[in-house]
Amino acid sequence: MADNSNSEDVPSDSFETAKTDKEKLTDQVMQNPQVLAALQERLENVSHTPSSYIETLPKAVKRRIDALKQLQVKCAHIEAKFYEEVHDLERKYAALYQPLFDKRRDFVTGDVEPTDAESEWPSENEEEEKLAGDLKSKVVIAEKEASADEPNPKGIPEFWFTIFRNVDMLSELVQEYDEPILKHLQDIKVKFSDPGQPMSFSLEFHFEPNDYFTNSVLTKTYKMKSEPDTTDPFSFEGPEIVDCEGCTIEWKKGKNVTVKTIKKKQKHKGRGTVRTVTKQVPNDSFFNFFSPIKVSGDGESLDEDSEFTLASDFEIGHFFRERIVPRAVLYFTGEAIEDDDNELEGEEEGEEDEEAENDPKV
Repeated sequence: MADNSNSEDVPSDSFETAKTDKEKLTDQVMQNPQVLAALQERLENVSHTPSSYIETLPKAVKRRIDALKQLQVKCAHIEAKFYEEVHDLERKYAALYQPLFDKRRDFVTGDVEPTDAESEWPSENEEEEKLAGDLKSKVVIAEKEASADEPNPKGIPEFWFTIFRNVDMLSELVQEYDEPILKHLQDIKVKFSDPGQPMSFSLEFHFEPNDYFTNSVLTKTYKMKSEPDTTDPFSFEGPEIVDCEGCTIEWKKGKNVTVKTIKKKQKHKGRGTVRTVTKQVPNDSFFNFFSPIKVSGDGESLDEDSEFTLASDFEIGHFFRERIVPRAVLYFTGEAIEDDDNELEGEEEGEEDEEAENDPKV
């Protein structure tokens, strides 16, 4: 027979006490406006989410919403065609830019010397602009006499290498042993895919003869897609890079900076003798840029590190195409970097302002 003697030890008013405490807590919550407002907001968010609202609609309305989604998919396909035509325009205008870029290369390499008219640029020195005619002429003569004693190197030495050093995104990839190679870089070109071909663009890195490899041009091709995904058409936001392909660098003997030789001791299991073997292992280098990770074509997903590396590669390729190649001289002088920093600061300030507006405490 069960022993109920323990129940007699429990005070008869314990449940009443617990109930009273709960009521007191409820009263405290109801009397605190901030706590009550936060609780009410949470309840409203739970009960008024878009998906929960849609579920409450009649079937006839849901049917019409599905029809709107079909229209939205058709809009996405039209948008894809729009970007294909934009790509055609990019190709057209690239041909107009190229003669200017070719002249830029000639000035950089020193193959052509700019004329006085081509090299004329307003001075940033305000005091110089205020000089009177005779005095200004004397200053110009003095400057010419002084410049006659200065060294006159060919072209603009280390033009592209300086850009690599100035841009954080690139300088992070460059190792000390990459630097002497990059000093031989003479030009970078962007080439767009031909009409009728799948959308893509290539970066061409032109090098003068050097002691490191026999290639005169190293290429990197970025393949793009400008069509909505069949499984998620609403995610389409324009062309995106989906894969990239590098090239084989013909390294001269002992000059391959993308690998390093290590020595390792091996012990023979049977005889117990020890021998030293050498083998090559991958080495950090900018020139790994031309041996990118391949996107798996068999449906297998990449690991997290590989996905991050590939996304960074795509970002760098896009930055070369959109920023560095079109505005090279401004990245050389640092002016474009200041503009980029100002844009980032403006975006951050805008985000802070938006947060402040949404914060009821401010």
